[in-house]
Amino acid sequence: MRTPSYASLDDALESLAPYGIELKNGNSNHAPMVAEALCAMGRADAVMPWIAGYRERILPRPAAGARIDSRDWRAALGERARFSDWGAFFGEELQASPWRQVLDRWIERLAPGFCAAATHGVIRVGHAARGLAESGTPPRLRELADALASWAVTYQELPANGRGASGRLTLREAISRVPIVPSDRREKVGNITAALRVLDDMPEFAPVIGLIDTAGDLARLVAELTEVFARVYLANAHDIRTTIAFIHGVTSPAALGNIAPLVGDRIARAALRYAWQSGCGLYACFGGETATAEDIEPRKADAGELVERAIAHGDEHVIKFTEVCLHRHTLDPSPVYLAAADHARGMVPQR
Repeated sequence: MRTPSYASLDDALESLAPYGIELKNGNSNHAPMVAEALCAMGRADAVMPWIAGYRERILPRPAAGARIDSRDWRAALGERARFSDWGAFFGEELQASPWRQVLDRWIERLAPGFCAAATHGVIRVGHAARGLAESGTPPRLRELADALASWAVTYQELPANGRGASGRLTLREAISRVPIVPSDRREKVGNITAALRVLDDMPEFAPVIGLIDTAGDLARLVAELTEVFARVYLANAHDIRTTIAFIHGVTSPAALGNIAPLVGDRIARAALRYAWQSGCGLYACFGGETATAEDIEPRKADAGELVERAIAHGDEHVIKFTEVCLHRHTLDPSPVYLAAADHARGMVPQR
């Protein structure tokens, strides 16, 4: 894989500024995230051509309404129509304080809603934060404001007991304790957000957040979390719906991996619990009896070739998932990542 190159990111973000968080089909706008992922893979040259083919699918940015009061911001959480209001709010926050202070403050506030919009909120923030860490340009600051806004307007919590409790289980042990939603109670159609609402009526899910031990090296915990859910992906992604769901189960803890070094340790560890809970929610609603794939045959794969295949495929999920798998494989080599990237490209329709 090539060295990261962010030469086209600012131009891409400028071109995307007039757009909102949704596509015309109701799905999430992935364009800013794909732009950053392509840059991270050293393919800045592919960014603008990809956006040119995607932009017509995005709905315009909604008109601004009432100003959000910093003393009563909770009242505006989850109001999708207020994306522009939240974007302006975070823009003011970023003018008043250094961006890492703003990120630290709002990761703590938004982390309980880690699963918002099928985790697209935190994923977009992870891409925005990594881009800003590379260079603090005005378009990237605005993208962080919009990324945080996208999280705030889609805010959704999962049921939780024992949020502050420290469990004793490793991640590999704990995933086998997650209760599965019975088939006859699952949402068979509709989006991931709707499917997760079933957990509100499943009290046995609430203790999941407190199962894991979050002591120890934080980077190692994030690595283990990402690998566990990559194994969940391989064991449970069997059609387009489950593939998309479990892709997010991997890309969202990977986003936390981008965010964690930029915020305080206490806040990052709290967010780790919600990342775990969110991934478990996806598994509970879309998974089967076998939680994780264990015996994965190592394969030889050229990173550059995987990148080219993802770009040629064209789907936003495939591109972002390939970047995450290659990045995590570089940090913590495991055959699960190359296998997962290959699998997703075969499951998701080509654009």
